[in-house]
Amino acid sequence: MMAAAKPVWAELPVLPANELVPLVQGWEAAEVEGVWAPQIFGAPFTTLAAAAAVTSRIKLGTGIALAFTRSPLETACSAIDLDHISDGRAVLGLGSSAESQIEGSFGMSYGKPLAHMREVVGQVREVIARGHTGELTRLEGEYCTLDLAHFRLVRPARRSAIPVYLPAVFEKACEQAGAIADGLLGHPLWTTRWLKDRVDQSLKAGLDKTGRSRSDIDVNLMIFTVINPDRAEAIADARANIAFYTQSPQYLRYFTEIGFGSQALAIQSAFAAQDYDAMAKACPDDMVSAITILGSIDEVRAQVAERAAHADSITPVVPQFGIEPGKAALYRQRIAELFYG
Repeated sequence: MMAAAKPVWAELPVLPANELVPLVQGWEAAEVEGVWAPQIFGAPFTTLAAAAAVTSRIKLGTGIALAFTRSPLETACSAIDLDHISDGRAVLGLGSSAESQIEGSFGMSYGKPLAHMREVVGQVREVIARGHTGELTRLEGEYCTLDLAHFRLVRPARRSAIPVYLPAVFEKACEQAGAIADGLLGHPLWTTRWLKDRVDQSLKAGLDKTGRSRSDIDVNLMIFTVINPDRAEAIADARANIAFYTQSPQYLRYFTEIGFGSQALAIQSAFAAQDYDAMAKACPDDMVSAITILGSIDEVRAQVAERAAHADSITPVVPQFGIEPGKAALYRQRIAELFYG
């Protein structure tokens, strides 16, 4: 890879087939390690199945699938199907998202997210490993109890275990990933200092708790990346995206601890009033640039290298919100030229 000595993943948006197919095939030809398909609302398995049908090597990750919006049985079966279609290339990223989205938009129970996630991961793994045997009569849970007395997969899963990646913002989620996951998917909101001060030690605590070593988990950093030598334009293009991610009250402690608590409160107040222009105006330049890696090729290369020192693999991503499609495509192309060779 041209700008990183570590494996590089890409983020695959929902696109028409005539755009998706050459994009993902080009990434595979450039030896990109894998692709993540995010879930904003629609589940990411559909996008990844389309990518699976036109590739043969690249890994296919849900980055992330919302864990609390569907039954763990459906999540497991969707991952199993993707693994069959792709001949064993599926990676299952599962995230809790924000309580306001899960209980508001989706109308599902959120509960205590760490306990809820541990339950989902355990049930999903059981179905993948033993769903074909007829042995899973009942999986008891606080949030979901699966009566599987009459359930049986029509054939065994392609693999008895599909890698599970958990995302994190806060320390306890990093610790949980260290304790139970195959990978930690670093949130693109993370600053370099947060990585140094909070993530490394929290991950180690989780690994130590279960007697695991650092080599037992892959840390993949998602990084908002805007390559543009015009710094003012780069910040302007990234601003709405950072404002969008700031709107959740659940993340207020994070923004407070990285020095932008008052700005986050102003953004959340504007969001409550559905004043999207005010959200962007309340998001200052230094807040955007603390989170987003942006600037010239050389500036981006240096900043990514600093963060990548804390990871095993990286995923430079274009900000998802507030950029018109043509501009987003241009930034994806610049990421490809720098990171995929």
